Amino acid sequence: MARRSNAREAKIALRKAALAENLKPVHPGETGGQYKPLTPANIEQIEATVYRILEEIGFADANQHCIETCLSVGATYGEDKRLRFPRAVVDDALSKCRRDLILHGQDPKHDLELSGSRVHFSTAGAAVMIADPVKNEYRETSAQDLYDMARITDNCEHIHMFQRTCVLRDILNNHDMDINTAYNAVMGTTKHIGASWTEAHHLEDTLKMLHLIAGGEDKWRERPFMSISCCHVVPPMKFTDEALSCIKVAVEGGMPVLLLSAGQSGATAPACLAGAVAQAWAECLGGLVFVNAIKPGAPAILGTWPFVSDLRTGAMSGGSPEQAILSSACAQMGNHFNLPTGTACGMTDAKFPDFQAGAERAYTLSCAATSGANIIYESAGMYASLLGACPESLLMDNDVIGAALRITRGIEVNEKTLSFDVLKDVCLGNRGHYLGAGQTLEVMQTEYLYPELGDRLSPNEWAEQGKPVLLDKALARKKEILDNYFPNHISDEVDRQIREQFKIFLPRAAFGRAEFDVDSVAS
Repeated sequence: MARRSNAREAKIALRKAALAENLKPVHPGETGGQYKPLTPANIEQIEATVYRILEEIGFADANQHCIETCLSVGATYGEDKRLRFPRAVVDDALSKCRRDLILHGQDPKHDLELSGSRVHFSTAGAAVMIADPVKNEYRETSAQDLYDMARITDNCEHIHMFQRTCVLRDILNNHDMDINTAYNAVMGTTKHIGASWTEAHHLEDTLKMLHLIAGGEDKWRERPFMSISCCHVVPPMKFTDEALSCIKVAVEGGMPVLLLSAGQSGATAPACLAGAVAQAWAECLGGLVFVNAIKPGAPAILGTWPFVSDLRTGAMSGGSPEQAILSSACAQMGNHFNLPTGTACGMTDAKFPDFQAGAERAYTLSCAATSGANIIYESAGMYASLLGACPESLLMDNDVIGAALRITRGIEVNEKTLSFDVLKDVCLGNRGHYLGAGQTLEVMQTEYLYPELGDRLSPNEWAEQGKPVLLDKALARKKEILDNYFPNHISDEVDRQIREQFKIFLPRAAFGRAEFDVDSVAS
């Protein structure tokens, strides 16, 4: 028993040894595209329908700036007050738009290359409640929760960017909420950040803060480390005034734009999945025309996020198999158009981390990843179909995402990996197994991915270690991070300047730092 235990501990120690980045079994940007729910004929039909929607139906409720800007590139505006895009206008935008896009991290090691079918995972959401699995209850979200989830995400290797996960319900003024959302996210992670703004002038003020953090507007424009998640449409096929104004500010300010269409099948999008895909792509391509009419080549991500309705009740069902198929089809269309594409998968209908949550997250994420979505948003921590966020779940979901990436990476087939010489040596040398083979030890960490929290112990080993529970391990890891991890990539001097110009709600003690002289900081 002791020998087995020592051998097991030696294997675990070997597995946990630090690996050079290039030797790790999975990396941000693994190439997907293996799963194709649409046939080539399906793609042609959907594409033709997208063009018809844009040319024959068009958008209601465009604001004056959008109308004038789009008319200047050939759009039409009818007596029914709908803005329409002839095929030539859409094709012109497609010829000018940015395709190979880099989302910059505050730390360059977190830069994300969005090209082809390279796959990345992100948080996202606007949860209004925190799911507390210990108390088995939900409570309102707060500014502290957002900062904490950013810090946890910064410690999750397979969550590649941090998009705002929750609403700061303890900040009542919308301007203050938007500023503090951006600030808390920036302070909590060195990865790329996504956020949204309720009004254009809130974004203008946030850009001033981001210039301070970057070290000047010129440096911000060189490496914009925050993108705007912008619901520019209210499905079906209606622009929204304030969001269009935010797009204008973002494009002119050098901020990447996530053009987000979030129709719900059977409610604000067709109940038939093919129609939901077509509407989502029409709505996002309409936004792309607008972006490129403002500034050709401005960085934009096509955020086709069609959601699913449980048609028995009308409620959203984020963990449904149809969600997996919808997101995957949208990603496949993105690969067809060769555009940077984001979609939403991984949100579960479960209320807490349990079997349902893990199953729904795993199958939806694996489908979206293997279809080649450039960014899979909502991939971690989201419960109750986006109403709740669970900080502990970020750590457990990190394992699920890593597994989805490993599935996406697939199998490499070459003379070495076919292992003929190793097989010959084992069989003809009467070794009987591969456990001691040099190749086995060589690929132990580079070919295989191991969960950080997941349990692979035998029942006896599990009992010997006190019968560990996954949630308890996540709770302990969360406590360790929140007690000890305080990113310091933003200097005290920059933080002082921010606090002098903006009303920041979280005290510096929340960041593990001493307070400034209150006389020099805005109250």
